[in-house]
Amino acid sequence: MTIMIPAWVEGVLSPVEKLDAHLRGLRHKAISVFLICNGKILIQRRALGKYHTPGLWANTCCTHPNWDEPSQTCAARRLHEELGLRDISTEFRGQVEYRADVGAGMTEHEVVDIFVAHTKAQPVIKPHPEEVMDFDWVGFEDLARLVVETPAQYTPWLKIYLSTFADTIFTDAERLT
Repeated sequence: MTIMIPAWVEGVLSPVEKLDAHLRGLRHKAISVFLICNGKILIQRRALGKYHTPGLWANTCCTHPNWDEPSQTCAARRLHEELGLRDISTEFRGQVEYRADVGAGMTEHEVVDIFVAHTKAQPVIKPHPEEVMDFDWVGFEDLARLVVETPAQYTPWLKIYLSTFADTIFTDAERLT
């Protein structure tokens, strides 16, 4: 199945095949979600079959919106597709942009709408095995420390989010727990 994502080609937003956008390093739209419960962030380990960054730890979920798909709709869709979660209300925290080498000759040049969600109790996680091989709940300070101590275990975008955009993504209270 060919997935067409919104990417800028010669300054114009156009539908581009997802793999092609990564191989060409095109600037394209994306979403990222951070689910927080009792001061812990849900992180996931990407399945080994993913075409880039397999086996690395990432934020709760992320993807590219389909052509003409609103970002918030995409965030809800991806929480369900990757982790089996439904009815999680997300809050838009802002938009960030980064460029990162993700290996195998591919570059992520993403304009990312960031969403944060909170739950009072840990939901039942049902990871889709083609997307997610493991998950964990980690406090912000512990996650920031682990990313610095063992950077090879984490996706480039998670490292960028924590080192460059933590103030945009997380409130002071979310970082202190």
